[in-house]
Amino acid sequence: MRYITGGIALGAALALGSLAGAGTTATASPSPIPAAQTQSLYAPSALVLTIGQGDSAAAAGVQRAVTLTCTPKAAGTHPNTRGACAQLRLSDGDFDKLVKIKDGTMCTREWNPSTVTAEGVWEGRRVSFEHTFANPCELKAGKGTVFEF
Repeated sequence: MRYITGGIALGAALALGSLAGAGTTATASPSPIPAAQTQSLYAPSALVLTIGQGDSAAAAGVQRAVTLTCTPKAAGTHPNTRGACAQLRLSDGDFDKLVKIKDGTMCTREWNPSTVTAEGVWEGRRVSFEHTFANPCELKAGKGTVFEF
């Protein structure tokens, strides 16, 4: 009994399939694979920036983190993407230039370290930057626009 109903169902499916296909002339062909598209002619510039409490990136608890993309246009979760990208361009992506404490800054000599990091790609070059400020006063004086978040 089971074989008979299965045979009837198969026969009905074949008959319906041939009826449905009789009125159409289209043939099934695989759709072409779309060509790879380049998003930009510029080298990528996308970074993850963090500020943490501690004397090294490995030991610091991350307090804040943002993303920053500068090419092809300024974007990301950074609150001032245009300003941060402009500062990075002026320094040619040299983060050591960005974290210099301004001359004449007076801070206490307490040890309460904060560490800033930048990971990602700047104009096609891999970036892995870490800098530790001795205390919050030095962090405020040296973080610039890039680490102002």
